[in-house]
Amino acid sequence: MPLSEKIKKFLDENKVQYKILKHEPAMTAQEVAHSVHITGKEVAKCVIVNAGGKMTMVAIPAPRRLDLRKVKTSLGNVDARLAREDEFRDLFPDSEVGAMPPFGSVYGLPVYLDVSLMSFPEIVFNACTHTEVLKMSLSDFETLVKPQIGDYSEVPI
Repeated sequence: MPLSEKIKKFLDENKVQYKILKHEPAMTAQEVAHSVHITGKEVAKCVIVNAGGKMTMVAIPAPRRLDLRKVKTSLGNVDARLAREDEFRDLFPDSEVGAMPPFGSVYGLPVYLDVSLMSFPEIVFNACTHTEVLKMSLSDFETLVKPQIGDYSEVPI
């Protein structure tokens, strides 16, 4: 399953430059980073959160862990938890499970971007598959997605 037509159309209609990088099959964001020879700090993994019954995308760096306390605070102390696969699978029919790109507007979901990803000029994330990533400028990503930027992650112990 290559980059979905929906995502490709979204990027092309907005005249955004991007690259698709192919890699060996990888199931974790850290494996993806290794496969494309970049630091995990530059790879955004997309975590789906059930926030008060509504699905939300949170993009955090590959080596970090989602901090639900921080997410809850950012959302106004709404009940928030990691979404189960069966709760979000159908929202991304054009993506392999776990390989959704953080383009919430395409899927009707808000996107929250961890501030630590703002340290790099480019952002890299899964491109609907476990064998491709999409690389684009961070400024283009911000313009297209309009994510809520905040501190949503922590370094694992």
